[in-house]
Amino acid sequence: MIVEVKGGGVQKFEGVWYSTDRRGDSHRLGSSPMEQARSAMFALKSILREDGLGWFAAEAVVVTPDIDAPPSSTEWKASHWLARDSMSVQHLTAALDEVASLAHAAPSRERIAGSSDLRTRLFGEFSRMPMLDAQRGAVLDEQNHATEGQARVLSGLAKNPRLVVLGGAGTGKSLVLAEAAKQESSAGRSVLVTFRSPGLRSFFEPIFANRPIEVIPFDALTSERQFDVVLVDEAQDLMSAEAMDTLDLVCRGGRTQGRWRMFLDPNNQTHVDGSFDSDVFDLVGQDALEYDLSLNVRNTRAIVHMVQEYLGADVGDPGIVHGDRIHWTWAPDTSTLALALSTATLLTRNGIERSDIWVIPVTAPPEMDEFHDGIRVLSPRNAKGLEAEHVIVCDLPCEFDEPGLSNFYVALTRARVGLHIVASEPDKKRLREIGHVKGRLR
Repeated sequence: MIVEVKGGGVQKFEGVWYSTDRRGDSHRLGSSPMEQARSAMFALKSILREDGLGWFAAEAVVVTPDIDAPPSSTEWKASHWLARDSMSVQHLTAALDEVASLAHAAPSRERIAGSSDLRTRLFGEFSRMPMLDAQRGAVLDEQNHATEGQARVLSGLAKNPRLVVLGGAGTGKSLVLAEAAKQESSAGRSVLVTFRSPGLRSFFEPIFANRPIEVIPFDALTSERQFDVVLVDEAQDLMSAEAMDTLDLVCRGGRTQGRWRMFLDPNNQTHVDGSFDSDVFDLVGQDALEYDLSLNVRNTRAIVHMVQEYLGADVGDPGIVHGDRIHWTWAPDTSTLALALSTATLLTRNGIERSDIWVIPVTAPPEMDEFHDGIRVLSPRNAKGLEAEHVIVCDLPCEFDEPGLSNFYVALTRARVGLHIVASEPDKKRLREIGHVKGRLR
């Protein structure tokens, strides 16, 4: 059910709808509350059907708790507009049960969406504490709006055969790539999405469910099949002559004449995974147009400012206004993983789902990806290109050399809502030192 709640008075006068606030002032509405609810319902159904979730029953309901009786109209069923007399637990339960009983049955031969899939797509269980959930909702709502830069890139993707899209961590490269792949597939082209980062497969495959889009890790590509369009994510990992030879084999027309898009982070992360040859990058750029994603749409403002302050890395302008401060926890010794796991447990007691929490030890072995009591603990390499709502960073490097800085950069930029850093007193001194060195990752 999509529920539109309107406080104050609501009335229709000479064909125009008005709301009345608590001061008695009237405000013109662009459409009736029921039309607003229905528009939201149809938009949501369209999005979820596009994501391949199947058919599901949906009803639009209006609730106006401050008026005695709903306006009468032939445009809606009386059962779907609830007013003051329905505002008790018993009456509201009975009214919503009646709405549910009137829902349309599934059309014949339609695949029905699973309730668990719908719940997951709509951001999980609604069991968080109200304050945490409200903050999370505000952050995610802003992050889910495409930026003007993303829209410009999508437009460019449709017009140009070869593009290089640059953007720091959190600027939405993977999401733009996913939408571009859908566009290309809808145009009737065979599409390959490829990457080096191992975790990206589990990110892309659900997005492309029920679509004829191939998702294949770069190391698994062969010359047996060519594609009309190739989209490469985290392409900074693949800037080598050998990788370009592979691209020539799988892209119809090859690197110089084919249709491809490469998405990469200009903040050099090659010490995390893969290789980067600046000469190869320059050569690739000669065959393509270049676009920049300039707005960070993943990280909160506090996280963006920290990455800029400590690492001098360009992760875009901070586009997210909402969000909590960064939480620092100082450990009495240099072993910080246990304290990080304790921090994760405290977050779950505050209502955060375990599945929304990652612990990233910066110096973890590259292959680390395991669960501790339901909390995912993974290396920067396996986290690269992915994101989680809450991230706890620990086990900072003893030396912030190029590999150490790159892994620290990846760990810090995975969080969407909350970032916690567990560090030792020696870490504090080293962090102060790198805070005075700008541009280390450029």
